[in-house]
Amino acid sequence: MRLMALDIGDRRIGVALSDPGRTLSRGLQVIQRRSIEADMALIASLVSEHEVEKIIVGHPLRLDGSVGEQARRVEEYAAELEEAVGVPVEFWDESYSTERARQVMIEAGSKRSDRKRRIDAVAAAVILQDYMDSLR
Repeated sequence: MRLMALDIGDRRIGVALSDPGRTLSRGLQVIQRRSIEADMALIASLVSEHEVEKIIVGHPLRLDGSVGEQARRVEEYAAELEEAVGVPVEFWDESYSTERARQVMIEAGSKRSDRKRRIDAVAAAVILQDYMDSLR
């Protein structure tokens, strides 16, 4: 069974998956948010299609570790998501994940247009890789 990570933003959701052995993560896609119902249906279909056992959600904590408005919105979304898709959801600190994803993409030689289009999925992959590495 795989793990899925979500980098939830106000306009987009980055999605990443682990390999079946939970060693490596890869960005899967970027979901353009339309409505909570549409988002949940799409995520539920991805969970089913890829046999996902748990969803890791990037938790946008403030630099001092406290929970701000964005983190509260993500927490509310994650609670609805867990109920809608029927798999456990766990939070993981997403500090600097987007910046790290941007750096990885630059080092890989990605074009600026590709970086803009895929950054959220790569950030989700960074979150997931950090989570899996912490389990070792």
